[in-house]
Amino acid sequence: MAFFLETLLGGLMAGMLYSLVALGFVLIFKASGVFNFAQGAMVLFAALAMARFAEWFPACTGITSPWLANTVAFVLAGAVMFVVAWLVERLVLRHLVNQEGATLLMATLGITYFMEGLGQTLFGSDIYKIDIGMPKEPIFAFDTVFEGGILINKEDLIAAVIAAALVALLSLFFQKTSTGRALRAVADDHQAAQSIGIPLNRIWVIVWCVAGVVALVAGMIWGSKLGVRSHDRCRCCR
Repeated sequence: MAFFLETLLGGLMAGMLYSLVALGFVLIFKASGVFNFAQGAMVLFAALAMARFAEWFPACTGITSPWLANTVAFVLAGAVMFVVAWLVERLVLRHLVNQEGATLLMATLGITYFMEGLGQTLFGSDIYKIDIGMPKEPIFAFDTVFEGGILINKEDLIAAVIAAALVALLSLFFQKTSTGRALRAVADDHQAAQSIGIPLNRIWVIVWCVAGVVALVAGMIWGSKLGVRSHDRCRCCR
């Protein structure tokens, strides 16, 4: 029984980690009605950006505080993902307004290959580790109930809590805010949304920015667990 529960909890927490990546797919689909094949590349690109910024900060400033380096790296990587979102809308999506879903889907495939190549060009092909201070040692729970207890990975547990919090926040965002309702309107019908004054270009920038931040969080967690490298594509999205 203890082994079954340990396996079940491990599978559930691993699923929560994958849900961090899936959130990005959901965001783009809600805003455009298109499955975004570029989300895996966005996760990888964001993770590489944070890993490299965390390395460059101490080298450039001489400040060796890991907490400060990770905070600055997260902010800079978030800014990079905002720029990426703006460029995607400006250079790609703006020219595909009111096009068929298949056209938008193919555009996300092109964005995928571009971001993979850009990530390798900018950040290299080495393996990088993101150390955000998450505890690596496991804990043993319910040791008074089962002999030896149930092994639980602290890192997986923290990541599961972060994923659950993001899901809850995004659910509130889509249900309770005017921007969230506008995103759902755009997903239902681009032309109808435009006819009632919803600015399609601005909505797409917003949703890609939010998806970029979600990708950054997912990449940060996965990079902390497994490390990241540009030519490995996104191992969490295979």
